[in-house]
Amino acid sequence: MPKFLHTADWQMGRTYSRFDAEDGAALVEARYEAIERLAALATEHQCDAVLVAGDVFDAQTVSDRTIRRVFNATSGFAGPWVMLPGNHDAALAESVWTRAMRLGAVPPNVHLALESGVTSLPEQGIAVLSAPLTQRHTYGDLTQPFADMETEANFLRIGLAHGSVQGLLPDEIDSTNPIAPDRTSTAKLDYLALGDWHGVKRINERTWYSGTPEPERFRNNDAGYVLIVDVENPGATPQVTRHETARYQWHQWRETLSVPSDLDQLLIRIGELTEASVLDVKLNGILTLSGDQKLTEALSIAEARYRSVTCDRSGLQLEPTEEDIAELHADGYLGEVVQELRESQQATEEDEAATVARDALGILAGLLKSKDAEVAQ
Repeated sequence: MPKFLHTADWQMGRTYSRFDAEDGAALVEARYEAIERLAALATEHQCDAVLVAGDVFDAQTVSDRTIRRVFNATSGFAGPWVMLPGNHDAALAESVWTRAMRLGAVPPNVHLALESGVTSLPEQGIAVLSAPLTQRHTYGDLTQPFADMETEANFLRIGLAHGSVQGLLPDEIDSTNPIAPDRTSTAKLDYLALGDWHGVKRINERTWYSGTPEPERFRNNDAGYVLIVDVENPGATPQVTRHETARYQWHQWRETLSVPSDLDQLLIRIGELTEASVLDVKLNGILTLSGDQKLTEALSIAEARYRSVTCDRSGLQLEPTEEDIAELHADGYLGEVVQELRESQQATEEDEAATVARDALGILAGLLKSKDAEVAQ
């Protein structure tokens, strides 16, 4: 029973400039670890081959060190690998792939499908029909020639491609490269292994996207898996199982706070995350001064616990309660300042003055509470 592992969209060499240096470096390292994990999975499950459906590299300009590290990470699986150029690492006349070959970085068991055609794996009984991208964007279906590609009668016919199955994917995928939704039937494929959509997605029983093995975006689309595919014999229905490979879980929340219980629920959700979390929160609505202090403390704890935490509070308006004002002991001039800052927040959300007023009010509240704490001591 031939069995192979289907993966794609490694995007090696990707950088994370929006994060601080420590977090960005950890996210980069997690991508190398993902390759090692999928190699170990292929060995553990006695796979006959590993098929990589494009975008091994994030760009043509990745460093030589990145190229060497990528191929070193595949050493955990000694069987054949078939790697396909995608839109980020297209098989140009001079490309990251030709550089890898000049460096001598490509192991003997790694087959680079740089041209349209068949990679035959006789020992495994698998014929891989490849449709590599030779430029970033194409407007014709590069899998169309599969129908005319001849393979051994008793070999599995496995298609390997990178692009967009027409009519079945959202508009925001990486590239335009079209793929016919009925390609498995017109080309008599046992399975079509696809890349470009960064999450696991079943198109039909023989056509799947594996997604990226390590999430790199705030998008809830089942990223962080690889697929292991069993096909009993040519023509049999593939048995597809997904295996988690993600190191980090990415969460993006957009929350509106209207009443104190909204904040309480948010803080509970934050506290329930696993340590391997990358969290991005954007908040809108109204918050009391005491609630603002609770939020600040909770975020401080979360920043030390999780991989990365960012919180955009620009959409929040601070609304001190009478209890808040009383606790600040802001009499006289300070009371007037607090009232003026409260009124300044009534400007439109886009007004920079409103943001400055909110931040100033939060800082003033923190200073006054710190002063009260020192006096109490």
